[in-house]
Amino acid sequence: MTRETTMHRLIRRRPLLAAPALLAPLPLAAQTAFSRPIRLIIPWAPGGTTDILGRIVAEPLGQALGQPVLVENRTGASGNIGSDAVAKAVPDGQTLLFGSMSTHAMNHALMRSMPFDGVADFTPLAMLGFAINTMVVHPSVPAQTVPEFIAYVRANPDKLAYASAGPGSTNHLCAALFENMTGVRMVHVPYRGGQPAVTDTVGGQTQLFFSAATQTMPHVEGGRLRLLAVTEATRWSRRPNVPTVGESVPGYEMAVWYGAFGPKGMDPALQQRLNAELNRILMTPAVKERLEGMGVEMAPESTDAFGQRVRTDAEKWGALIRRLGIEAS
Repeated sequence: MTRETTMHRLIRRRPLLAAPALLAPLPLAAQTAFSRPIRLIIPWAPGGTTDILGRIVAEPLGQALGQPVLVENRTGASGNIGSDAVAKAVPDGQTLLFGSMSTHAMNHALMRSMPFDGVADFTPLAMLGFAINTMVVHPSVPAQTVPEFIAYVRANPDKLAYASAGPGSTNHLCAALFENMTGVRMVHVPYRGGQPAVTDTVGGQTQLFFSAATQTMPHVEGGRLRLLAVTEATRWSRRPNVPTVGESVPGYEMAVWYGAFGPKGMDPALQQRLNAELNRILMTPAVKERLEGMGVEMAPESTDAFGQRVRTDAEKWGALIRRLGIEAS
């Protein structure tokens, strides 16, 4: 082989030798860049807590990411339609979901068929907050505390009625868990939504209701309902004198959380960037004050901690729902 032939072949091979460099990981800035407006899907109708959360966060998140964040309500099937749209989206960060405990930790057990896996088909991005959840009774109930309430119901099995927004709702599951852990027996009265449920509890047709503070506190402050406890693991910062149910029933907890998700398979650098931006935005004084005024408490978490919370709650609530034979309405 001549020297000229050898040199000619080496020259021809240079582009091939250089080609693998094109497959090297992109710099962080390129990996986390956004090329067009970001879709933020809310799987419920406008006006709910998740929708309000999304609209509060959208503008500052868009400013941080360099692209507008467009809120899109895709409702139906107890949050499954909008959630499924995100589960099947390209995992490039351009389509995000603000979901909740119900879509990711309960629906899989409540429904006979699911279009997605609430744990495996999503990338956990950030914990958005907890909706303070209350245990309230009608003033006719002669109980001022949770232990007094338990004693009263034990003395009157199957006589006290509790309201819910329907089978499988968080109201229903709160009461079902309470019955399961205390051994008391009550009558479940399901309604088509939280508003008629709280209305009938105020009217005395039902005597117990577990629901968000935003729904119950106006009636508590007006003397129409009595607040016994909150259902989270820790006390409500704005009413620290109110105990948790778990202080009287060890291990009891219903923390109604909201979280941000992307499709599974998102780049870890992008996942961490969105976590950092969302945590920062949620803890800015203006956003924090507005959300806490709605009864939503901030609890920033890492992506790993939030992912573990979703897995733990899916196992916990799935087991309870199946054990009690509860199905969504």
